[in-house]
Amino acid sequence: MSSTSDPSSPPGANDMQTDYVVGQDNVEGSLGPIGFDIHNRVFAVSALASVVFILLTLMFPERAGGIFQSIVGFSTGTLDWYFMLVVDFFILFCVALVVLPYGSIRLGGPDARPDYNYLSWFSMLFAAGIGIGLLFFGVLEPVYHANVSLPLGIPSPFGDGGALDPEAIPGATAMGLAGTYLHWGIHGWAVYVVMALALAIFTYNKGLPFSIRSAFFPILGDRVWGWWGHAIDILAVFSTLFGLATSLGLGAQQANAGMNFVFGLEVTTTTQVIIILLVTAAALVSVWRGLEGGVKKLSEINMVLAVLFFFFVLFAGPTLVALSGFFTGLTTYVRELAPLSAPFGRDDDAYRQAWTIFYWAWWISWAPFVGMFIARVSRGRTIREFVICVLLIPSLFIFVWMGVFGATALDQLYASPDTSLVKEYVIDTYSPELSLFGMLNELPLTGLMSTLAIVLALIFFITSSDSGSLVIDTITAGGKIDAPRPQRMFWATVEGFIAIVLLIGGGLSALQAGVTATAIPFSVVMLLMCYTIIKALNGELRQLRQKPS
Repeated sequence: MSSTSDPSSPPGANDMQTDYVVGQDNVEGSLGPIGFDIHNRVFAVSALASVVFILLTLMFPERAGGIFQSIVGFSTGTLDWYFMLVVDFFILFCVALVVLPYGSIRLGGPDARPDYNYLSWFSMLFAAGIGIGLLFFGVLEPVYHANVSLPLGIPSPFGDGGALDPEAIPGATAMGLAGTYLHWGIHGWAVYVVMALALAIFTYNKGLPFSIRSAFFPILGDRVWGWWGHAIDILAVFSTLFGLATSLGLGAQQANAGMNFVFGLEVTTTTQVIIILLVTAAALVSVWRGLEGGVKKLSEINMVLAVLFFFFVLFAGPTLVALSGFFTGLTTYVRELAPLSAPFGRDDDAYRQAWTIFYWAWWISWAPFVGMFIARVSRGRTIREFVICVLLIPSLFIFVWMGVFGATALDQLYASPDTSLVKEYVIDTYSPELSLFGMLNELPLTGLMSTLAIVLALIFFITSSDSGSLVIDTITAGGKIDAPRPQRMFWATVEGFIAIVLLIGGGLSALQAGVTATAIPFSVVMLLMCYTIIKALNGELRQLRQKPS
């Protein structure tokens, strides 16, 4: 029986007829006490390929490292223009959704109402969509962009000879913060909007399975339930796995660096592997507790701790300087948004290729994970409300965070350039995982706040793994959202092991390679999604206009 032909289906669903039933291709059973309910082809191919990748990287780490570096070089050096144009297009697409009549359509139909209040919704967006990045890059990026990568060719305050030029400090500070805002603002969240909106519309409004392949029904019809759809879902699985692995690897590096800074624990790959194993074990407990008892509660706890941590830095540091930095960075970001987004006519390769392109690939790679999670918790919102809130609320929070942390660190750097740990960790030795702790070293309660930073990093780590395993399990269970918990635990374990082998196989360059390799094909998938979204929304508008008033 067609799920979309049911009279109880949401308005607009009957313009997409299919006899497919969610889970019809699944294999159900149990292995002793462990039950399973999996899509026989998507799960099998994804799981087998993941295990093979893990084993080959462990067996040939040096060979794998060379391949990873080649992928990064090709993606950032040859395809830089492509990534920038794609993400710029997503911004324009989101603006069009807000201003056109589509904005009044409600996810789930006219009578649907939100499942979560704004506080819970924002908390889950914050924890799943931002993750470890606030802590890892909050100090690193503003300092590095203001002094080393130099967006749009701004002059460095240290000049060619290394002597500090006070006149160059205001411009460098403003552009360093603006360059950071570009990577964490509306461009990235527009990527998430496209993915989440496609999933929400085709699931809640069209009655199709909660799976990425469903968004391609307007193009492929019932063929989407065959190998075309299998390929799309498998690609989404790998995109999610490598996007998460990058975050988990960075989180392990920062947690290890923080433990070294506070407790003297040695910084080694072995230590980072142990951290990943321990946090993955904690994530398994969260997965077992489910969405309400696990990731939701952890997200809310993390939100409270992050806010407390933020206010400590704001008031313990140079408060007026920090707030001024946020506003200066924001006005510069708005003013320079177009040139910073332009793919051509640029000579700031150190910024654009080494940073911006990696970020756009990372956001795209995270899109299946965060997009599915956002869609899962956003039923009942209007499209206009959804797009505006997802674009602006998290972006504004990030801007305030990055502005305060970045301006505080830059003030420390320029006040004492000869003794600043921020300068040592970011500019002199480039130890990015220590940049936050270098800033905290100049504030009161250094040990306590550094410990809190480590705890925050670990909780971000857990919520990302938990949310990601939920999403991957949904994809590999044929769109079912209530598959047995051991399956989610399996994927949480796989995420941890992929992060481990990437660290062993080349560290940061391997993490970057995993992201860019999956983002290239998945960006094409997302461009096609924009077309199918419009097709679906046109059907929704027709149904609403035909409905008796």
